[in-house]
Amino acid sequence: MPFELFLALRYLRARRGRRVARWTAGAAVAGIACGVAALVVATAVANGFRDELQEKILRGTAHVTLSRVGGAGLAEARAAAARARGVEGVADAQPTTYEGALLGGPDEATYALLRGLDEGSPRALAAVRETLTRGSLDELFKTHGGEEEPVPVVLGEELAARSGLTTVGDEGWILTANAAAAEAGALTSHGVAPGALRVRVVGLFKSGLFEYDSAWAYLSLASVARAVGGRPPAVAVSVEAQDLYASNGVARRLRAELGAGWTAVDWREANRPLFEALALERRTVALIIMLVTVVAALNITTTLALVVVERRADIAVLSTIGARTPSVTLVFMIEGAVIGAAGALAGVALGLSACYLAERFHLVRLPPDVYSLSAVPLHPHAADVLTAALAAFAVSLLATLYPAWQAARVRPAEVLRYE
Repeated sequence: MPFELFLALRYLRARRGRRVARWTAGAAVAGIACGVAALVVATAVANGFRDELQEKILRGTAHVTLSRVGGAGLAEARAAAARARGVEGVADAQPTTYEGALLGGPDEATYALLRGLDEGSPRALAAVRETLTRGSLDELFKTHGGEEEPVPVVLGEELAARSGLTTVGDEGWILTANAAAAEAGALTSHGVAPGALRVRVVGLFKSGLFEYDSAWAYLSLASVARAVGGRPPAVAVSVEAQDLYASNGVARRLRAELGAGWTAVDWREANRPLFEALALERRTVALIIMLVTVVAALNITTTLALVVVERRADIAVLSTIGARTPSVTLVFMIEGAVIGAAGALAGVALGLSACYLAERFHLVRLPPDVYSLSAVPLHPHAADVLTAALAAFAVSLLATLYPAWQAARVRPAEVLRYE
């Protein structure tokens, strides 16, 4: 064993005359451990919030959304979807709608977004079925009696609670601007007469994302056409990419395939402000907590400065018997590195334990109407944990430089004169 390592470990284990130094060393280890643990937990919360939000957003929306300038009809959208399925990187494509309306029930009328589902899109139907809590999706496409029969609809649970349509079989109304009446000039004193469509709840869903659960209503594409007053609804094409992180390239190939009349927007571009805000928040929190680790690492400087004062005679003897200045410096750098490594490892263990407990017992809860999620999972990524530990260790090494330099400047003759 190199004598520098032997002396560093011996100084750490020494008990006589080092009570203050031991307390400061313990404080340094505890401070670094708390800083690393806080950094691990903070990054895990940020990762979990981002991953959960991304998963729920992509569960209900497309990886790439295709829309035609001026609007596309159902037949045109189906043809575009068929062409999109042949593009490299596309797993599936199906037509859908995003039509705003008012949903009226026993309690109140509230805003709803009418999402049209195509019966010929099994992947899209399977994704919706996974979120169903009551009822059946098959009822949406069954043929009903006539124009007077209520249209089947599947509502988000929050939307159902707001409108009072909380039970399968409940009936309400969907109100939209009546485009056909507007074209015919049928205006009232308040403007265009609204179109009303009676609906019957055949199912409820819960995606876990508050914006979807509180606003979305699924209907068949034919029912959406009835709801908007007989006019052809503006149909978009929802594209699922084989690799969601390669959706930008898929969007570029789709634009080239379908021509200038179509626009393609991938999920990153559509949600850019949200994910940029999350990334900025994550970096800010990590920087603030890293400052805590830096402050804790300053205790190492104090600890080693006390050791240098206590061990001046030892340093003088070492220099006298031939120890070189780099070796003396290395002794105290190793001692500081051991303290930093112990704190970093303890912090990683503490942080991962806190993440496990918080994940298991859902300790991080949020108001869903504000943050869209009721609980945040903690996802500690290996790269983040390793970065936190290495950053703390690097700060600890930097904190050893001044005391080690101070030890190297000890003059043996002056110290031994009074020993």
